[in-house]
Amino acid sequence: MYGVDTLVRIFSHFAFIYLAFWGLQSLRLDNVFKKGQQYYKQIRLTYVLLAILIGYNASNFFMEVMFLTRDLLQGIFS
Repeated sequence: MYGVDTLVRIFSHFAFIYLAFWGLQSLRLDNVFKKGQQYYKQIRLTYVLLAILIGYNASNFFMEVMFLTRDLLQGIFS
């Protein structure tokens, strides 16, 4: 069972990071940064790091709720 939980966590982290990156694309954060071709890579890196930060935390929240609910239901019905 431990291997299944690990696979679910990995998939969840990547899914939420992707969703956070996709969501961040709708924001015009590039207006906050300096203009110019040399800053394009820095802007993209900032998007990726923000997506990892937001996605990882969102994934941890939902995984924690899921595991707590599972444990609660096991405690009630066992």
